[in-house]
Amino acid sequence: MADQNFDVVIVGAGPGGYVTAIRAAQLGLKTAVVEANHLGGICLNWGCIPTKALLRSAEIFRFMGHAGEYGLSVEKAGFDLEKIVARSRSVSKQLSQGVAHLLKKNKVTVIDGWGKLAGGVAGARKVTVEKDGKVFDTLTAKNVILATGARARELPGLEADGKLVWTYKDALVPKEMPKSLLVMGSGAIGIEFASFFHTLGADVTVVEVMDRIMPVEDKEISKMAEKSLTKQGMKIKTGATVKGFKKSANNVTVTVEKNGKTEDIIVDRVISAVGIVGNVENIGIDGTKIKVDRTHVEVNQWSETAEKGVYAIGDLAGPPWLAHKAEHEGVICVEKIAGVKGVHPLNTKRIPGCTYCHPQVASVGYTEDAAKEAGYDIKVGRFPFIGNGKAIALGEPEGLIKTVFDAKTGELLGAHMIGAEVTELIQGYSIAQTLETTEEDLMHTVFPHPTLSEMMHESVLDAFDRVVHM
Repeated sequence: MADQNFDVVIVGAGPGGYVTAIRAAQLGLKTAVVEANHLGGICLNWGCIPTKALLRSAEIFRFMGHAGEYGLSVEKAGFDLEKIVARSRSVSKQLSQGVAHLLKKNKVTVIDGWGKLAGGVAGARKVTVEKDGKVFDTLTAKNVILATGARARELPGLEADGKLVWTYKDALVPKEMPKSLLVMGSGAIGIEFASFFHTLGADVTVVEVMDRIMPVEDKEISKMAEKSLTKQGMKIKTGATVKGFKKSANNVTVTVEKNGKTEDIIVDRVISAVGIVGNVENIGIDGTKIKVDRTHVEVNQWSETAEKGVYAIGDLAGPPWLAHKAEHEGVICVEKIAGVKGVHPLNTKRIPGCTYCHPQVASVGYTEDAAKEAGYDIKVGRFPFIGNGKAIALGEPEGLIKTVFDAKTGELLGAHMIGAEVTELIQGYSIAQTLETTEEDLMHTVFPHPTLSEMMHESVLDAFDRVVHM
């Protein structure tokens, strides 16, 4: 194919890549996106979306087990794992096709193949596209945005084999339900899979090297999560390390070390969820000025690398490793390229994070400890689900809304939640932070009754000794 010229070429069509491509096209830039696998990337196809479909099935199954509490009866509640997985894959396929439609609608050129930098100079970068190891296209671009994402980290000697030891991809398409399961890592990915398989009846053990599960969350919230999961029957081992595997035909003996002592745990399957590494290999950055730090490309506040006109966004550019971070990072990047006025760098302190286990966990901003360490004089508000009428009516009285304020200015520094549907509530505090809302603004905001959102209001009131329903 003849050399093609573009204003922007994006390598990778995950959430960061395809959203950036659409915004670039909206801004009048001639745009191409190169994708080797599936439009929508890991998130739509093997991450965020299919896991939520699985978790929804598990949630409904859990509701069925508590039907009697609502005056309902369900006889012989069961599940078909093959159909649960098939629904999850169908949801991903639908959304991936939707991405294709959006790119076509916005006149973005989509090229199926492996894209990589191939020289050129600032303002005229070259990107080759390969298929089956052979270059079939060369693109010239004024700007190149690398959005190649990341993949599961594997520890030496503890690698996944796809049969007994799974990565997240394997865990998304199980052919049979394991009776027992050990999850290495208690971040969002690990805890969500632990919650899914436990709800469907597996005996689940979670091993976490840190002193608490969900270590990025506020300490109080992560302790509540551990208490709840343990109460449900999940086994949690914190401050522990997996030292090795011994595989047999149908199970794995996992050696776990804690406080200098080891124990062997026999399980049907192991899920490795010990973080991610950036996809920096074979994308043409070797021999360039682009710097890589621990598998992630170094960028400035506008996502530009050390090579002028070459940018990196999303998981490739480092934490937080979240789809919505990648999307906004890409939009900011391309708006800066296009010269849009009033563009501001992304404030990573204001990016919400969500974990869709039961109970759900969500947060944004500083934790209580982090705020103190940053030197703030703080006020902290708390409001429990048990004090909220809607939560009780839903049969979901377990949970907490926690807010952290700057005592001097009233600035909302952080918010942390655990309980039913908190992943749908956290955006309210995210908006408040973006608008630089103070405690007075939040106190004077009318929250509808009866809703779970009223707890957000009460938590703010509690921080300033004005709580009503507690």
